[in-house]
Amino acid sequence: MSPRYKKPRICRCPAKGKAFKPAGIPLSGIEKILLHMDELEALKLCDLDGLTQEEAGRKMGVSRGTVQRIVASARRKTAAALTGCKALVLEKTTCKKKED
Repeated sequence: MSPRYKKPRICRCPAKGKAFKPAGIPLSGIEKILLHMDELEALKLCDLDGLTQEEAGRKMGVSRGTVQRIVASARRKTAAALTGCKALVLEKTTCKKKED
């Protein structure tokens, strides 16, 4: 059985390839945690913009359940980076640009 097709997500965050790390430590000297663009988008919509998961799902073109899973993953990764002195590296996934 092959893996399920991953539906493209609509993302507006233009931060691909950027990293956030503890000050004073070279990026090459610390562990990196990859945060996918759909995770950043869901985190922004739910936690910064205050949208419900249902509203965020509509903006991203996915279900509320998918947003719930994406946000949970993003929060775990962010907490691990902040508490473990690790770098959070933003990487592009299956997001497509939103047409305005």
